Amino acid sequence: MIPLVFVHGFMGGSEQWYLQRELGNNRDLICLDFPGFGKNAHLPAIDKIEDFADWALQELTRQGIKNFHLLGHSMGGMIVQSMVNKSPERVKNLILYATGFTGLFPGRFETMETSMKRAVKDGAIDTARRISATWFLEYDKAEHYQPCANIATMCSLSAILAGLKAMSIWSGEGSLAHINAPTLVIAGSKDRTYPWAQISGLWQNIPNCDLAFLPDCAHAIHMEKPHLFNSIIDDFLKTASSP
Repeated sequence: MIPLVFVHGFMGGSEQWYLQRELGNNRDLICLDFPGFGKNAHLPAIDKIEDFADWALQELTRQGIKNFHLLGHSMGGMIVQSMVNKSPERVKNLILYATGFTGLFPGRFETMETSMKRAVKDGAIDTARRISATWFLEYDKAEHYQPCANIATMCSLSAILAGLKAMSIWSGEGSLAHINAPTLVIAGSKDRTYPWAQISGLWQNIPNCDLAFLPDCAHAIHMEKPHLFNSIIDDFLKTASSP
């Protein structure tokens, strides 16, 4: 059975996928932690999307995983676009979740430059809690905000600044037409990070692409509506993988 690889986003980590365990009923689940984040927060941070992609591909090779389904969330969605462009033969199906095709865009809850300045001023922990609250429709009152924030606070200030830099200088717009893997774009209608122009740009420019646009969800659908999220992912992988 081909495994599903989860690629976390900015200030994320492997432990954020605890509500997706049921997806492991039909396949192995591989959850990565990038250097500077989650369980690998002690490692030097990476500041280029392409270098994140290289690290992930090398880590999967180290684990003996040749082919896989690939899901990337937010910044992780940028990383998996780079991964599929670097090694298209390894990716069976691609899921771009709450993400876009470029790192600099209007409509984010605040500019990347503002996030960088506030991170330096406020420190890593306060930054992690403040930004992770924007990922939920109900901010810090959301049911699963606290565990999400706890994962975010594992990042150092250097990792936060490196991640913001990596996103701000990246664009995958020119590569969308070359993505051949069956692709699902999934997003929440109330996402404060990625506006519709980012979501529709993926959907309209990737050749074999479906869209799931969920109402009353923000940036953390997998925690806000986990059963619906899991059902959509499972159905997509079964349908896309069928003869």
